[in-house]
Formats: sequence, structure tokens, C-alpha cells
Amino acid sequence: MPHMRPLDPAFPIERQIALDARPVVLVNVFTLDLSDEQTFLAVWQDDAAFMKQQPGFISTQLHRAIGESPTYLNYAVWESTEHFRAAFTHPEFRAKLSSYPSSAVASPHLFQKVAVPGVCVA
Repeated sequence: MPHMRPLDPAFPIERQIALDARPVVLVNVFTLDLSDEQTFLAVWQDDAAFMKQQPGFISTQLHRAIGESPTYLNYAVWESTEHFRAAFTHPEFRAKLSSYPSSAVASPHLFQKVAVPGVCVA
């Protein structure tokens, strides 16, 4: 299971999923040992396949840090926290977490779009 390190220790993912919001974006930063990279990618692919089948899932994209850093960022869009919560707490998904390499550290956080006049829309 990857170690969980909240992006914001004052408001970890467990508190975020208790709120009702829609739509939401999961940003999850993973750090790991370079030697565990291929295992991480295989496990993440399996997790993504599971999540894609869940109600409310919209999309996901995995990004790798440039250079030699085995740091990854997962960006996933969900219809609501209710949908994400159901998938994130699903027993099958929770059981899969033990397959991640022991060096993996996950920092998940949920976000919502913000409208900034003249720059971007929500």
C-alpha cells in the first residue's frame, strides 16, 4: 500500500470526500524509488482500469516529472465527490492498494475549477 501524505495536512483526503461538491478534480502526486517505477506503472494502470468502470468517472491522465525524477502526477476528473468517494472507498479498490511498491508515497487532494474573469471559466 502506498504511504499517504496529505497535500494539506489540515484537510486530508478523508475529510475532503465527506463534502458534497461537483464536479471535482483529483490531483495525486506520487513519489517512489526509481527501481520501483515499472511496478508502480503496472499497478496504476490496473487501478485506472478499475476507476474507469466506476459511475461518475470522467477522465484521467498520468504525468511523469521530466528528467530522472520518478515523480508522477495523476489528474482525474469526477462528476462529484459522491462518485469519487464510492470508488475510492470501494473494497476492491482498497484491496488493490497493497500492490503498490513500498517506496510509493501518494499525496491525493480534491479540487474544483475556479473562474477568473478574463482568464478562465469554471
